[in-house]
Amino acid sequence: MNKKRKTVRRPMTGPVPEVMDIKTLARYLGLGRSKIYGLIRMKKIPASRIGRQYRFSKELVDAWLKERLIIPQEAQIALFEKGER
Repeated sequence: MNKKRKTVRRPMTGPVPEVMDIKTLARYLGLGRSKIYGLIRMKKIPASRIGRQYRFSKELVDAWLKERLIIPQEAQIALFEKGER
C-alpha cells in the first residue's frame, strides 16, 4: 500500500532570511512548492537561478507582493483625490 503523505505547511517563525530557497519562500508566502515552480515558469515571480537551484530576494518578493496589492475601489479613489490637491 502506497499512501500519499499529506504535507503540513508550517508558517514562518523567526526572522526571514534576505535570500530564500524554494522551501523557505513557500513557507514565507504560505504556498506549496509546486505553485512557486508554476509562478517561476510563467515568469510571474522574481527569481534568480544559480546552477539548478532558484533563489529569491526577500526585498524583491516583498516589492512584488506590494505591486499586486488589491485594495477596495473607494480607497483607490481616495488616493487619486489626495493627489489632485
